[in-house]
Amino acid sequence: MAILLEDHQELLADLPHDAQSVLRACWQEATRALSARGLDNYLRGALALQQLGRGEELVVSYLQHLPAVARALGEDTLPDLVNFLLAMASKTSGQVLTLVVQTAPLAAERLADAELFRQYLQVLSLMLALVPRGLRPMLEHLDRLLTQLTLGGLRRWVQWGAQAYKTDFEGQQRYFSLQSPDALAVLQQERRGTLFVDVQRKLNIYLRAMWGRDFFMRPTAGDFESREGLRPFIERFVIHLADAYDDARPDGDATLPEAVTPALEVYRAAANHCAAHLVFGGQALSEDGLDNLERALVEAVEDMRVEHLACSRFPRMREGWLALHPAASGPVRRAGDLINRLARAWLAGAADDAHPWVQQGLSMVAAWPDFDDPARSRDTGLALAASLRDALQRDGLPFFVSRLDGQRAVYRDDNRSIWVAGRYDETVALAATWGPRQVRRKVSLMEMVNEVAVEFAGDDAQEIWVLPTEFWLDEEGVTINSLEGRAPVADPVHYPEWDYQLQLERPDWVTVLERRPAAGDLALIDQVVADHKPVIARLRQLIEAMAPQGVQRIRRLEEGDEIDLEAAVRSYVDLRLGQQPDPRIMMRQQRHVRDVAVMVLLDLSESANDTVRGQAQTVLELSRSASVLLAEALHRLGDRFAMHGFSSDGRHDVHYQRFKDFDETWGDVAKARLAGMKAAYSTRMGAALRHAGSWLARQPQRKKILFVVTDGEPADQDVRDPQYLRHDAQRAVQALQRDGIVSYCLSLDPHADHYVSRIFGARHFTVLDRAERLPEQLPMLYLGLTR
Repeated sequence: MAILLEDHQELLADLPHDAQSVLRACWQEATRALSARGLDNYLRGALALQQLGRGEELVVSYLQHLPAVARALGEDTLPDLVNFLLAMASKTSGQVLTLVVQTAPLAAERLADAELFRQYLQVLSLMLALVPRGLRPMLEHLDRLLTQLTLGGLRRWVQWGAQAYKTDFEGQQRYFSLQSPDALAVLQQERRGTLFVDVQRKLNIYLRAMWGRDFFMRPTAGDFESREGLRPFIERFVIHLADAYDDARPDGDATLPEAVTPALEVYRAAANHCAAHLVFGGQALSEDGLDNLERALVEAVEDMRVEHLACSRFPRMREGWLALHPAASGPVRRAGDLINRLARAWLAGAADDAHPWVQQGLSMVAAWPDFDDPARSRDTGLALAASLRDALQRDGLPFFVSRLDGQRAVYRDDNRSIWVAGRYDETVALAATWGPRQVRRKVSLMEMVNEVAVEFAGDDAQEIWVLPTEFWLDEEGVTINSLEGRAPVADPVHYPEWDYQLQLERPDWVTVLERRPAAGDLALIDQVVADHKPVIARLRQLIEAMAPQGVQRIRRLEEGDEIDLEAAVRSYVDLRLGQQPDPRIMMRQQRHVRDVAVMVLLDLSESANDTVRGQAQTVLELSRSASVLLAEALHRLGDRFAMHGFSSDGRHDVHYQRFKDFDETWGDVAKARLAGMKAAYSTRMGAALRHAGSWLARQPQRKKILFVVTDGEPADQDVRDPQYLRHDAQRAVQALQRDGIVSYCLSLDPHADHYVSRIFGARHFTVLDRAERLPEQLPMLYLGLTR
C-alpha cells in the first residue's frame, strides 16, 4: 500500500514553503528507504530542526540527505542523528549543522554500520567540546579522511590536533583542513592498509562462491586506543570483522618479504574461519567449571576441528591459514608458545615438532574416529590442559595468562560463539531453596473487583493480585493494593559495572531495586522552612534576577539570522576609508528560556546518621534541609526537577527511592516523603548514577544536571578493594557525560578532594569543610551553575 504525503498534512503545514517543495521532490525516495514509522520520524525530525531556528538550509539538507543515510544504515539511525543535531545546536552554528547533515550519507556509506555511525557522532561531539573551530574544515575533507582512516584512526587524528593546537586557532584551521605538515604526518601514521568497506562486496561474493550460501558481515571499530583493533567474532550468526587490516607479518619484523600476506587475504582467511564455525560448529559447549587454561585449550581444539572439516572440502584453504601462523621456532618461554606451536602443527599436518606436549596433542586428535562431534573438542582440550599444566610446573615456566598466551594467528576469532553462557539464575535458586514463592500478578480493575477470593491476603498467600495503578476505596480510605498485598515496587533493573583491573564491564552485574519511600511528618518540612527564612528571602531575590527576560537581540556576530544594518554601514565606511572592516555584521534574536532538568541524588548510606562535628544535627537532617530549600528555589524558578536517594546492601540490592519525580508537583506528597527518608547500608554510587541518568535521559530539556550529595567515598559490604567502586563511579560519570548529562558532586567529607576530583572531574565538585552550611550552599551552587 502506498504511503501518501497528504497523510502527514498536519506536519507538512508547519514547514516553510521551500522545504515543502523539497520534501515533495524527495518523498518517493524516502518511501523506498523508510517504513511508515520511519517516515513519521523523518517528518518529525524535520519539524524539530525547523523549530531550532537555525535557517531553512538545515531543514532542506536534512530532507534531501537523510533517505540516503537510512538506505545505508537503516532507519533506526535517524533519531540518533536528529538528537545529535538538537544537542549540538547550542554549541555551533547552523551552517556547521548543515554540513554535518550533508556529509552524513558519506559517513554512513564509508562506515557501513549503524553502531560505527553512532560512534562517529561521538567523535563530532568530542570536536565540538575541544576544537569547535576545526569541525567545519574537517567535514569539508571528510571524504579523504574516511578513505584513508578507520573510525579509531580518525578519533586519534582528531585528538592529536586538539591537543597540539588547543589555543592556536589558526593552527586548528590549518590542521583540520589538511594544510599543515603535522596533519599530513599524523594522517600517514594512522593510515591503515585496507578498509573493510572497500572489500566488503568482494568478500560477500567470495564467500558465496566458496560456501554456496550468504553470510552477514559487519565491521567493528576496536582501535580507538591502539592500531590493533578487535579480533573477529561471531554474534547472533553475524560475522564481525575489523574495520581495517594491515598487511600481515606473522613473525613481526623478522617476517621475510615473500611471507608478508596482503590485507585482502587476511580478510578472506578471517571470513573463512568464521564461516567454518557457522557451518561446522554444531551444538554449543558448556563452560561451567572451566578455568582460563582449560577454556583456551578447548577453543584451540575446536578451531582445529572446524578448520580440518573446511580443509577437507577446500584443500587450498589450508595454505591461506598456515601463512598467518607464526613460525614454530625458538625456545619455549610461555604456555602460549606451546599452544600456538600445536595450532600450527595441527594445521600443517606435520609431526616435525619434537616437543612432547605437541606430539601428545597430535596423537590425541589422530585417534578421533571422525570430526563431526564438538564434544570431542571439550574432552581433548581438558586432557591437554591438564598435561600442559604439569609440563609448565615441571619446566618452571609461568602459568597461563589469557592476555599473553592467547592464539596469535590474526585471522582467528575470539570463539565466543562456541560457548553456552551459563548464568546464575537467582530466581530459580531461591525457588529451589525456599520452595514455592509468592506470585504478584497485575490484573484489571474488573478482575480485582469480581474475582478476588480472599478479602485480606497475608504473607502466606500463594498469589497476590495488584492493580497497575492505585485505586482508592472511599469508605476505607485505603488503596486496594494496600489491602490485597504489600506496597508494589518496580521491577529490578540490571546495570553493568566497570572492573578497572580487567578493563572490562561486567554485564548485568548490579541490580537496582526501586522502593517506595515512607511518608513522614510534614511538620519537619515546615520547621525547615521556618528555620531558614533569611536564606529563602535571599534566594527569592536571586530567582527574580534570573527569571527569563523574553527575547534579546544579540549583535556583533559573524554568523547570525539577519544583517545588523548599523554594523554593516560602519563596516562599509571603514572599507571605503581603506581600513580593516569589522566582519561581525550579523545579529540574532535569542529567546531566553530556562530549558533545564535537574536531578538531586542523595546518599542515604548509614554514615548519614552520624552527627556533624560541633552540631546537634545529623548529616541526614542537613541533607533534608538542603533538599527542601533547593526544591523551594526550583519550584519558584520553574525548572523541572526530581529528588531521589540511594544506598546499597551488596551488588544484588541497590536501594533506590524516588521522593519526587519530574512529573510530580512540589507539594505535600513529596514533602512527606522527604520528611520520612531514612539512612542505612552502604554507598554503591556507580549503579545509582546510571539509574538516575536513565531518568534524566528521558527528559526533553536540553540541559540536564545531576547533583550528587554525599558524605563519603563509594563503598559496599561485598567490595574489599577501595579503588574498585571509585573507578566504576568514574566510568558512570563519563557515560553520563557522553549522554549530555552534567554531573556535579557536593561532598561533606573534608578529605574527599583526592578521590572526588578523579570521579567527577576537576571542576565538577565542591567539598564543604563545614557541613552545617549545606542547606545554604546547595541552592546557591545550583543557581550559580545555571545562571
